[in-house]
Amino acid sequence: MKVIVDANIIFSGILNTQGKIGDLLLNSQGILDFIAADYMFSEVKSYYTKIQKITGNDLNNIERIHIHLIKNMDTFYIDQIPKDIWIDSYKVMKNIDPKDTPYFALSSHLNLKIWSGDKQLKKGLSDKKLDHVITTDELYELRKELKNK
Repeated sequence: MKVIVDANIIFSGILNTQGKIGDLLLNSQGILDFIAADYMFSEVKSYYTKIQKITGNDLNNIERIHIHLIKNMDTFYIDQIPKDIWIDSYKVMKNIDPKDTPYFALSSHLNLKIWSGDKQLKKGLSDKKLDHVITTDELYELRKELKNK
């Protein structure tokens, strides 16, 4: 199964590689395929200083963890998403969180779920009867099911 990974998942993975998110990112090869929007890598990098303050890790260690977490992800360049999908996605996202429009556009274009811990995103889409988000707990259970097949 393929899923789109949003930036907050990577932040959480960097903060705790031993948790469920770190486990999913590092131990799901052959079961789950992760897709990342091209800009997500630089977005996470722009928060290294904040991550450093939270963790106490030096910037080189944070970058090493980041690279380790994303090394098996496929990159999708969001400029490949058709303009009409961007327009429709913005209409959906403008009252939820416009900054998440690229994730929703990518999800709509590829017909894949977004792996996110963003409760506002999940609730906002759910309120619009859109099932585009999968939570960490849901993905963890799904991986267990897929492993057992």
